[in-house]
Amino acid sequence: MTFRLAAIRAVTFGALASLGVDALGAQGSAPTVSYTTAQSDAGAKVYTRSCAKCHGDRLDDGLAPPLAGTAFVQRWAFPARNLGELHVINTRSMPKNEGGSLPDSDYVHVLAYMLERNGYAAGSTLLSGVRAQLDQVHLSPPTSVAAAGPRRPAPEFVRGEGGLQPKSVGPDQTALIATPSNGRDWPTHTRDLAGTRYSPLAQITSANASRLRPSCIYQLGENEGFQSGPLVYDGALYLTIGNVTLAIDAATCRQKWRHAWKPIAADLPGVRNRGVAMKDGRLFRGTSDGYLMALDRESGSVLWARHIGEASKGETFTMAPLVSDSLVFIGPAVGEFAIRGWVSAFRVDNGARVWRFNIVPAPGEPGAETWHMANNLPVGGGAVWTPLSFDVQKQLLFVAAANPAPDFPEAMRGGVNLYTNSLLAIHAATGKLAWYDQLVPNDEHDWDLTQVSPLYRAKVGGTLRNLVATTGKDGVLRVLDRDSHARLFATPITTLRNQDAPVTKAGTHACPGVFGGVQWNGPAFHPGANVLITPAVDWCAKFTLDDTVKFVPFQMYLGGQAVPDTAWGGWITAVDASTGAVRWKLHSDAPVLAGVTTTAGGLAFAGELNGDFLALDAASGAVRYRFQTGGAIGGGIVTYEVKGTQYVAVATGRPGPFWAKAHPGAPTIVVFSLPSGANK
Repeated sequence: MTFRLAAIRAVTFGALASLGVDALGAQGSAPTVSYTTAQSDAGAKVYTRSCAKCHGDRLDDGLAPPLAGTAFVQRWAFPARNLGELHVINTRSMPKNEGGSLPDSDYVHVLAYMLERNGYAAGSTLLSGVRAQLDQVHLSPPTSVAAAGPRRPAPEFVRGEGGLQPKSVGPDQTALIATPSNGRDWPTHTRDLAGTRYSPLAQITSANASRLRPSCIYQLGENEGFQSGPLVYDGALYLTIGNVTLAIDAATCRQKWRHAWKPIAADLPGVRNRGVAMKDGRLFRGTSDGYLMALDRESGSVLWARHIGEASKGETFTMAPLVSDSLVFIGPAVGEFAIRGWVSAFRVDNGARVWRFNIVPAPGEPGAETWHMANNLPVGGGAVWTPLSFDVQKQLLFVAAANPAPDFPEAMRGGVNLYTNSLLAIHAATGKLAWYDQLVPNDEHDWDLTQVSPLYRAKVGGTLRNLVATTGKDGVLRVLDRDSHARLFATPITTLRNQDAPVTKAGTHACPGVFGGVQWNGPAFHPGANVLITPAVDWCAKFTLDDTVKFVPFQMYLGGQAVPDTAWGGWITAVDASTGAVRWKLHSDAPVLAGVTTTAGGLAFAGELNGDFLALDAASGAVRYRFQTGGAIGGGIVTYEVKGTQYVAVATGRPGPFWAKAHPGAPTIVVFSLPSGANK
């Protein structure tokens, strides 16, 4: 059973004794959900057999979100929710990718077991499995949860104990702009503001890469999904996992500091976080409960935190922000909760909002006329969960906007649903839209646009042009001219099948599936070889529309199902940056989610979900080095220099529950370098 939940305030409601729930007492005491001990005992056996591998033996210690605990109960004690909806989620999603495959009684028994583990006492009345009856049952928290009372309103602003100003310095704007020529550091998520993922370092080359060795290892000691893209500055490496932020010595892996943010607003547990931004002594990151936070880079102490997103409405922050001049840019996930996506600029000194651009337009805004939702269902989507890029010369922010919601019933949404699945070029100072291109219109497969980088220059037909690469979950690499906005080429980089076949209630098999194509790490540019090198997932799925579409707050608002195939794989593909012609391809037996990094040493560093770290010849794709890290690689791969030595750091282990059939491993940073004298 895999589903995402958001924390909500606890509310007490009446219930129906005839449905297995005692009525609310005359003195206002909390009702007791009734099920029998035999049902919960049977459910425990089903859970161990079919659910524990994802959610853990205790229901809260696995890769998937917890199914027990105070927060879980509070999420379901909510007017818009009922026991029938929880039962349907279990039935559709359990076991993972095999929803509905168990007997009906097993699903009722698991529901009874979940109730027992969450503090609801067994009784003599059998828990009903009839949906029409369960729909009338609204949970209230058991006494132990109710005693805690409702969550206090979240403060809009949290001031650090040491003041708003950092004690540390750097990098400044001049240093960020000069990153392309400075190989020492890796100061932004995709290395430079343009997102090239290219380093001018050349100590490690195609000729000596075979001599790479691990030089230090740091285990994070956390159980969250690990998708972080590390930053490196002045010999320190910065990374995130869940709500934890860490700094370690980039050469020795010794921890410098660790900061754990404890959610103070309604939050989304189990949320992935992909990293920080840095400038002028500050680190910036988002939190699961909707805060934008600034930490002192040297000490890890909180400078300020501003509440900018409403997790109680489904908004949370997973992306690494981007910062330039006096502004930090960020937007919320998760579109499948029917949030109305946006991207905003906030002041670096106190987090005050400067502007907001609505990706799903508000009524009356341009683009609102492209939504015509049927049956008064909410419109949503347009999440931002992947890297931004920045054109310094034109002062334009490039944003990848994700899919519309509900995901699959395209005809129900009506129109093209701007500005979802669009490349957005936004004036950084004002938030005004400069131009856009909707690259995946009328989406019915959850094919987010995920990447709007690198920004690069290359000759096309003999003329040097300013270009931008875009990719997404539809598995196509597209390049556009940043001046004329013309599309220059579109190159498939994974298996494409039945892309134009409509999704039906009978089911349609298509490639990529919802977890296919390019995910949270995108192309790297190698200027010497003039190639774009892109990781991709090769994973198809069967898409099916539901008979009816219903919006349930904080549940996946899909309008159907997408069951991934058993078989999966991945690709690393090098494409000519001027023409789109494929130069070379490397196939993997597992998805490729990790970042790709190119260097002046003629290399492309990459990682596979099977745990292998690779050093490839950038021109030919030949494997020069392969090392098994012991964990599925789903995070960033960065290269930098400390005291004259070039290092490569790999974020490996436990990228998340959707990828759990690969060996997950423990979240770990593995740092590689050449033995002394190997670069001679």
